[in-house]
Amino acid sequence: MKARVMVVEDEIITAKAIEQTLTSQGYDVVGTAASGEDAITLAMQLQPDIVLMDIKLKGYIDGVFATQRIQHQMDIPVVYLTAHSDEETVKRVIHSRPYGYVIKPFRGEELSDAIENALHRHRNLRGGAAPPTLDEAAQG
Repeated sequence: MKARVMVVEDEIITAKAIEQTLTSQGYDVVGTAASGEDAITLAMQLQPDIVLMDIKLKGYIDGVFATQRIQHQMDIPVVYLTAHSDEETVKRVIHSRPYGYVIKPFRGEELSDAIENALHRHRNLRGGAAPPTLDEAAQG
């Protein structure tokens, strides 16, 4: 059975497109959130296998802060979905040590590859090692 995925994306049309792509690939999309606050709450409730996280979100908490909370408090791997960001945001992204990232716009295969790579790394790192650096995550 494919992974249970939670999608965090503030653009409704984009979120629906991601959900449809994942569903067509056999993933179980267990929930979607449009803000960092909702992402943290929903991740606690749903305990997905993985979270796909946009960086720029509605609300006070952005995707980077939400990722840090989700990965450290719930041990759920996060893959960023991003178009581009300013230098300060990029530094914060690197510091948050995501399990991967996908540049928007992306193809369905890129999304499934990022999910499978992140889940594989997460299983291998459960012994207490830190998540991969952003460069390591990009190398897949």
